Amino acid sequence: MLTLQKANGVEIVSMPLDGRSLEDLLTKEWLLTNQRGSYASSTIVGCNTRRYHGLLIGSLNPPANRIMTLAKCLEMVVLNGASPSGRSHKSNHRRVFNLSTFEFDGKFAPDNSGCMKRFRQDTGVHFDFRLDGFELTKSVYLLRDSDTVALVYDFTTVKAPAKFILRPFVALRGFHTLQKSYAPLYPTWIEHNAPGPAENSAAQPGLLIRHDVPGSCELFLSCPDMNFETDKQWWFNFVYRNDKERGQDFTEDLWTPGFFKGRVEAPKRIVFWADFSNQCKPHQFRDTDIRAVCDDLHRYHSIVVATARARDKRLKTLYLAADQFITKRNTNSSGALSSAYHDKEDAQCGFRTTVLAGFPWFADWGRDAFVALPGLLLLPGRLDEAKSVLTTFAAAVDEGMIPNRFDDYSDTAYFNSIDASLWFINAAFRYLDAAGDLATFTQQLLPTIRWIIESYYNGTRFDIHADDDELISAGDEGTQLTWMDAKYDGVAITARCGKAVEVNALWYNSLCLVAQFYANRSIDNAKHYASIADRVKASFCRLFWNQRCGYLNDCILPDGSADSSLRPNQIFAVSLPFSPLSPQQAKAVVDTVQENLLTRYGLRTLSPSDSRYKGTYTGPQQQRDEAYHQGTVWPYLMGPFVEAFLRVNNFSRKSKKKAAQFIEPLLQHLTNDGCIGQISEIFDGDVPYKPRGCIAQAWSVAEVIRAYHLINS
Repeated sequence: MLTLQKANGVEIVSMPLDGRSLEDLLTKEWLLTNQRGSYASSTIVGCNTRRYHGLLIGSLNPPANRIMTLAKCLEMVVLNGASPSGRSHKSNHRRVFNLSTFEFDGKFAPDNSGCMKRFRQDTGVHFDFRLDGFELTKSVYLLRDSDTVALVYDFTTVKAPAKFILRPFVALRGFHTLQKSYAPLYPTWIEHNAPGPAENSAAQPGLLIRHDVPGSCELFLSCPDMNFETDKQWWFNFVYRNDKERGQDFTEDLWTPGFFKGRVEAPKRIVFWADFSNQCKPHQFRDTDIRAVCDDLHRYHSIVVATARARDKRLKTLYLAADQFITKRNTNSSGALSSAYHDKEDAQCGFRTTVLAGFPWFADWGRDAFVALPGLLLLPGRLDEAKSVLTTFAAAVDEGMIPNRFDDYSDTAYFNSIDASLWFINAAFRYLDAAGDLATFTQQLLPTIRWIIESYYNGTRFDIHADDDELISAGDEGTQLTWMDAKYDGVAITARCGKAVEVNALWYNSLCLVAQFYANRSIDNAKHYASIADRVKASFCRLFWNQRCGYLNDCILPDGSADSSLRPNQIFAVSLPFSPLSPQQAKAVVDTVQENLLTRYGLRTLSPSDSRYKGTYTGPQQQRDEAYHQGTVWPYLMGPFVEAFLRVNNFSRKSKKKAAQFIEPLLQHLTNDGCIGQISEIFDGDVPYKPRGCIAQAWSVAEVIRAYHLINS
């Protein structure tokens, strides 16, 4: 059982590992991120189970074009002269203690079972080892503002002299791909002879490793307290079991240039640095004081918690989880954003705040950003960053549409989303309510809001337009424009073309928000938007309310027929600030969703009684896509469900107590399962609701934060 403890004012997770099976421990992961969209991640036993696991995944163009650089390390404590090459041979009285383990075909090697006693996480991650005559802690820290990772080995108990050996494994590949042994990697040993005291001199000698694919990138390795010995090797067929389960290529070859070796005769600290850049200048790389790194990380985490005024332990953990998705986007590169800020104040730094949708593989998505923005940024009091996210996307609007996402390798914008723009409107008004920043709202956000409404009404991409009944219709059977956007081999699994229920709930909400804003500012504008909203409300209730079923149709198809699939999308018609439903209809929707779709970890995307229901999200791509929105549980939907549940029960004390029970399993998941300190993207629809998808999802965390505030306000 995990426990929360305090260290230096920051909450941490502590998990004893004794008595736990390796299979169980391999399902638990950790994640460190920085402000460039870079990260480090693995399992709590240090064995990589995904192609996305590694000790340093850096970004060539923050937060895009991420590169797997330092994949892992082989670490050994050796007594009596064991071979540092890692190869086994006979040696009298030799004892080797392995701190690491890797999975190969059918086996784990080397064997570190029994040595690791505890996993801990705060501003870094920590692995406590107890060996014969040794106690040591390995810590991993990712620097906040550079693609630099520090591996710290604290030998606290040393009863006999020993050698410590560290062999780095290098990938230098795009993080979506896998490395093979034919890849050219070039190591160069860099010497430094800077004059002056050691604490003021340039870094100790280090190893610079170059690779020209997928671009010119370099990795610099340095360990001041150890000597480096060249021993170039390819190690073959590392197995990544999660990739195998997902039906993907799952074996990789990794290159190692040699090993670092040093003696440990008394308690000491050894620090290994890895620094990544596409323009690395090793002579400028300095031996950073690890204490300063730790102090900086602790200080920053304390600021995050203090800004949010969080006192509750769980809320602090949620806010620190939320912070991992807040990053900076480079607006100086070519593309959708490069010219938008040439005369803005931000051009001096070239970076603006954005929200990554999820780790390890998502970049910034408009829909996710604006669903998540209230929980990630507004409730934690990060108003300037919220403004930056809103204005960043507003600057990229085109044809009255907010980008659905930016490219993973550039800042090219894609617009294949019908609801991202409507979520932007909702988030913009919530920002106005939270910040009272009328100047930014009227000058930078309101023009975009009006452009969106005008474009949606008159027509824009993907045949998005207001029909004769004033409801928004869009797409065809080949498009996937709503958040249920799975598509395989050209086939949209849940096309939902025509008039989707949540899209039109958002449309009504947007019109009401703008009409309300103009109520005391412009009578003509207020009447204009209110009159459209009134007609939308009448059409919404007439077309979407299914009297026979007692809930809302999911979609009105282009031919006018109703898709009455029992899905969670209808909950937004109750949870949004303005609802088109009567109190009786709203109560019926909440009751139906609770009875048929609610699980421990969120709402199912389809009723289990539907013949198309898929209860597990696993297997190859097609099989997973067919389950993605056909029964799979999404925890972010717990936010609107809790809000809708509280609303139809008048936010009574009894309803808040019940809602607290709804989110309790997700709060336990936050510190017990999946990625420690995070909330997963999705869960299986069937018991035991295994976590799936991204190990950390922005809107999952954000909506639990929002639900927590609604319950405890």
